[in-house]
Amino acid sequence: MKRLKPSENGFTPFEKQIGHNKFILECWNNLDESLWHKTSLNQNLLEQIRRTLAFENKCEYCMVKGGRPNYNPNNIKVSIACAFAELFCKDHFSISDKHFNILKEYFTDKEISELCTFIAFVQASQKLGKIFNLSENDQLNAVVKLKDVL
Repeated sequence: MKRLKPSENGFTPFEKQIGHNKFILECWNNLDESLWHKTSLNQNLLEQIRRTLAFENKCEYCMVKGGRPNYNPNNIKVSIACAFAELFCKDHFSISDKHFNILKEYFTDKEISELCTFIAFVQASQKLGKIFNLSENDQLNAVVKLKDVL
């Protein structure tokens, strides 16, 4: 059961939860659009990070949208980005200069900035989804069933 009744604003169950303030919803969606489509990072990398974080954050709504991460482990950039996202989620206090030095071997400063910003935004979105009690049944774009990915 949702913790808030859906607002009149937004299209998805997630948007309807944050849409009680239309201005915040618009800004949130604008940032979401920018992080996905106005970035130097490729879409597959971003999607694999989103999936990685979904399982770390235990957001059912987000887990069923794409399932578990699905990438070629030989793609070192995606592997490093997902490992960094997982560490960010589990223990951001442990991130050190050494981690950034590894990132700098594969990403530019601009890409690292975009990567960290994307991870922080997705992390916040998924935690909101979890605390608002959004579930598998609320995900309009589910491609898997939770029972199949846990």
